[in-house]
Amino acid sequence: MSGTAPVELERPDIEDVVRPDTPWVTIVWNDPVNLMSYVTYVFQSYFGYQRKKAEKLMMDVHERGKAVVSNGTREEMERDVEAMHSYGLWATLQKSGDT
Repeated sequence: MSGTAPVELERPDIEDVVRPDTPWVTIVWNDPVNLMSYVTYVFQSYFGYQRKKAEKLMMDVHERGKAVVSNGTREEMERDVEAMHSYGLWATLQKSGDT
């Protein structure tokens, strides 16, 4: 009877371990064009936020000049920024923690 010898696995060096991409955020900036009610509507309809959260984010945009409205992978945030642009809002993305 012949058996299979166990395979010895090597552990990767810490430097070889791939770190997940730093989360990214979508930022919506204040502008002189869009009404506050419209910005609230966009946050509710696109992100699915409840009215209270959408209004809080809209007030951050209005009073502080910007608000982080979503976070995730770079690709997801690129999609959200493009969506905000399609609604006529000024939005950018950046790595989380740089805000």
